Amino acid sequence: MATNLTTSDIELMQRVASFDSKALEALYDRYSPLLFTLVKKIVSDEKLAEEVLSEIFAIIWQKIHLFDFKSGDVYTWLILLSRNKATDTLKRQNGGDVFGKYDDEYENNFIIPHLSPVIDVVDIQTALSIKDSFEAALNKLTDAQQYVIYLAFYEGLTQKEIATKLNIPLQTVKSKIIIALKNLRENLIKGDS
Repeated sequence: MATNLTTSDIELMQRVASFDSKALEALYDRYSPLLFTLVKKIVSDEKLAEEVLSEIFAIIWQKIHLFDFKSGDVYTWLILLSRNKATDTLKRQNGGDVFGKYDDEYENNFIIPHLSPVIDVVDIQTALSIKDSFEAALNKLTDAQQYVIYLAFYEGLTQKEIATKLNIPLQTVKSKIIIALKNLRENLIKGDS
């Protein structure tokens, strides 16, 4: 079966699960520019970002059985896998707090995403089509709200680590994140109207 633009993400993942290396190549061709951009935003160094991207696709190949085929949410899974791997790499490189030594159990629990079954499935075309709306909604947040979201998502800091970094109480961080996410959601809804 030749891979083309009409091959869905889930079909590629199913073929990867059957150890079809051509499907992994097609998945790489489809997603590597997007994932590399995300990884590079987190780790900054281009060479390190390339290494992390290679590791991400090695994880996909080796741990495809941990993907929830019932969810069918390839895009979100790949984005979160990339974010988790990049933030873990950044923390380890900077000597920051990590949840344990890097082994199979750690990777399965902290790097591989475990998506909620109640979230909506997003494909790459949909994500790219709402990118501008999302950025506009994010830009409407206050600087403080944008910063806590940045620290949580791009630096992978826990709420406790954010509190320490900003020298503010943990409860303040929790409320800032809740308010920021609520405002982001409202901005997205307003942007659609």
